[in-house]
Amino acid sequence: MHEPPSAARQAWRRFTAWYAWALSWLLVVSVGVLIIPVSLQIFSRYTELIPSYIWTEEMARFLFIWSIMIGAMLGVREGTHFEVDVWPQLGARGAAALRIVSGIAILALAIVFLWFGIEFTRFAWNRISELAELPLWLIHVAWPLAGATWLVFQGERMLDDFRVLAGRGAVA
Repeated sequence: MHEPPSAARQAWRRFTAWYAWALSWLLVVSVGVLIIPVSLQIFSRYTELIPSYIWTEEMARFLFIWSIMIGAMLGVREGTHFEVDVWPQLGARGAAALRIVSGIAILALAIVFLWFGIEFTRFAWNRISELAELPLWLIHVAWPLAGATWLVFQGERMLDDFRVLAGRGAVA
């Protein structure tokens, strides 16, 4: 028995699909830009052709952190970030129940990232980085953003699993 999704649910799914698409492109851009400061570091270390820049280490670290956090957000959306296959093949309802149990742990971790990430960002609000003099909140905001995104994506996945447990099937 499959009921059609409501207009609000369809709009929400379109929004989260767009958000995941935007995160995918941000990940591509951040990894692409990450290549520049890392390459400058490598070339300046082994050649005399370009000067040794100090800001490249800081920029590479910031981009690396953002790449990790965006990748983790997308991993939760796709159900691959916190997933380890150790159980035997289960039926649809058994697998859904198991995903709900593990999803609760992911939601708890998301709340920790959101709650303490906000405090972490407040701590850095009026501070700047040492070398590039970038506002530190730009890097620290990745933690609460990851937590909020995990809540959205994992919540959506768990609602689908609850629908499977109720015998209504997954929503496309």
